[in-house]
Amino acid sequence: MAPDPWLSTYDSTCHIAQEIAEKIQQRNQCERNGESTTKLTVTIRALLQNLKEKITLLKELLLRAVSTHQITQLEGDRRQNLLDDLVTRERLLQASYKHDGTEPDLIRSSLMTRTTNRIVSNPWLFEEPEETRGLGFDELRQQQQKIIQEQDAGLDALSSIISRQKQMGQDIGNELDEQNEIIDDLANLVENTDERLCNQTRQVKMVDKKSSSCVICLLVPLRAVPRRRAEAGQHKNPD
Repeated sequence: MAPDPWLSTYDSTCHIAQEIAEKIQQRNQCERNGESTTKLTVTIRALLQNLKEKITLLKELLLRAVSTHQITQLEGDRRQNLLDDLVTRERLLQASYKHDGTEPDLIRSSLMTRTTNRIVSNPWLFEEPEETRGLGFDELRQQQQKIIQEQDAGLDALSSIISRQKQMGQDIGNELDEQNEIIDDLANLVENTDERLCNQTRQVKMVDKKSSSCVICLLVPLRAVPRRRAEAGQHKNPD
């Protein structure tokens, strides 16, 4: 597994800060002994510039990692706390380098005081949670990779659920379309049936009316037949 650039840069930055603290202590001791400190001062100035550049690089790497979701939010917060401690350390070292009366021992003791309601027992680390306390860089990377894998698995499961729900929605939509088509066909069938029923009703009424007329026409001749027979009988029997 390739080393994390941020953790590697942070590790080297911590070594630079520690080296600056040691050089400042050596310079102060030389000054008390009346020895020349020019070489140490030049070295300290170069190391402070390098420390500043390293901290700037750490800020850029952290911002990129967080914005591109290369690390978890928990890991991003942890690294931000580490970076804040480094910035504080760099400011104190700058103050000590400029001979404002701040000694390296005072720098260390100030970093061990209670800040934001927590005690920093190590000037390079903040108070870590139990799950990461005592872990090395490789172990932290492995834990981070494990967390990322778990998150990826959760996202895959969520994506699968969403895909199934989408398919169910599409199936329901297709079923509704088919039901709407069936309803439209039934409506057309009912309309056609109603129209045929009206036509049949009109035809039945017309047939019924014609049938009544025919019955009347038949009754009239039947009534006339007996009368004619009676008249014919009278002509045969004149008596």
